[in-house]
Amino acid sequence: MTLIMILQLLIVLLALYVGSRYGSLALGAISGIGLALLVLCFGLKPGTPPTDVIYIIIAAVTCAGIMQAAGGMDWLIQLAERLLRKHPEHVTFLAPLCTFFLTVLVGTGHVVYTLMPIICDIALKKGIRPERPCGVASIASQVGITCSPIAAAVASFVVISNENGFDINNLQVIAVTIPASLVGLMVAAACSYHRGLDLDKDPKFQARLADPKMRDYMYGETASMLDREVSPSARLSVYIFLGALGVIVLYSLLQILGMDIRPVVPTGKLAEDGTPLMKPIGMNIIIQIVMISAAALMIIFAKAKPKKAVSGAVWQSGMVAVVAIYGIAWLADTYFSNYLPQMQQGLQGIVAQYPWTIALAFFAVSVLINSQGAVVVSMLPLAYQLGIPGPVLLGVLPSVYGYFFIPNYPSDIATVNFDRSGTTVIGKYLLNHSFMMPGMVSVFVSTLVGMLITYLIY
Repeated sequence: MTLIMILQLLIVLLALYVGSRYGSLALGAISGIGLALLVLCFGLKPGTPPTDVIYIIIAAVTCAGIMQAAGGMDWLIQLAERLLRKHPEHVTFLAPLCTFFLTVLVGTGHVVYTLMPIICDIALKKGIRPERPCGVASIASQVGITCSPIAAAVASFVVISNENGFDINNLQVIAVTIPASLVGLMVAAACSYHRGLDLDKDPKFQARLADPKMRDYMYGETASMLDREVSPSARLSVYIFLGALGVIVLYSLLQILGMDIRPVVPTGKLAEDGTPLMKPIGMNIIIQIVMISAAALMIIFAKAKPKKAVSGAVWQSGMVAVVAIYGIAWLADTYFSNYLPQMQQGLQGIVAQYPWTIALAFFAVSVLINSQGAVVVSMLPLAYQLGIPGPVLLGVLPSVYGYFFIPNYPSDIATVNFDRSGTTVIGKYLLNHSFMMPGMVSVFVSTLVGMLITYLIY
């Protein structure tokens, strides 16, 4: 690498680092400063913003946000709480399963905030150290992103893979990531089952318990959603949302079975004999149409209020993700596209012999930018250009989750605050926190299992 290349790479990394310190919209906005320096000061050719992926995110988040406004999300949380309260002794295993599948359904991990205090309450009242289920449940809420057919990471993987000759759809992606991630999460839960001291042997917890005010704070209230009334409209919104997911899965399944029902349209190009070339519309278009239509049906029939959706956590967090991916991916593509030949020359030998090492790069970038979708959009094109086969990249897809490493993500911070027992912590030395062990175990095992599955299939 030349000195100029190194300097420009440092600008990219610095923009990502500073953006992650400010969080939220700053990830995308501060990436714009890096982009301005590369293009306006160094004269690099601007890359291409990931518009196809952004459109999918907007459609999916709008649909999920409308469902939340209709009350459908409350019903899903109630169903999860009933399961947890019915089997409180198994909360360390059931809690991550609940947060995982909520994320898989909705496509974002921000839907679990209402469930987290319930998990903490159930564990504490059962005498189980809350850190055990809480730590792995927070991890599971983010692991589910690469397992959701409407999540940005999965949509990005499909769009970019198709552009690079790896013909795959959303259903084929989650057929690998769901079993791989579930194995990883259950191993992490097993490692968490006896983690830390039992509450009756923990001197710090016993000291808190000895304070009457602290005891009332920990045990005085019961966090629950079961007392909330769920209207028929709320249930209808969930049925509409699940129906939309079913339609998307059906299109993907028929495509796999060779009965592709997608409309065929002209590509704008001509064959050698002068006839127009035709091809089916992409699954990215199908997802957008189905999600937007489902959102409209919820507004009409489930009485969802659009203004309430816009103020909800799901829609707001989704729009933040759009800005983050827009800025980060544009910045990364600008740098990598201008220096692709040099990178191919320097890295091709390594990735040709050890293609799985790209997982280390995915993980490292995720630690910096706090977005699995942004990791896929910014790094996957480079991985394909380096010659890494699509099945290998699919197998290592779980490795795009690494932002638990530095505990500054909202779900982790919120979980620490929800745990009234004080056992779920961010340690004195920052990295010795409650999410490190379950996160490392889950990602490592999931990536290994994902690679094994793709090896057997492809």
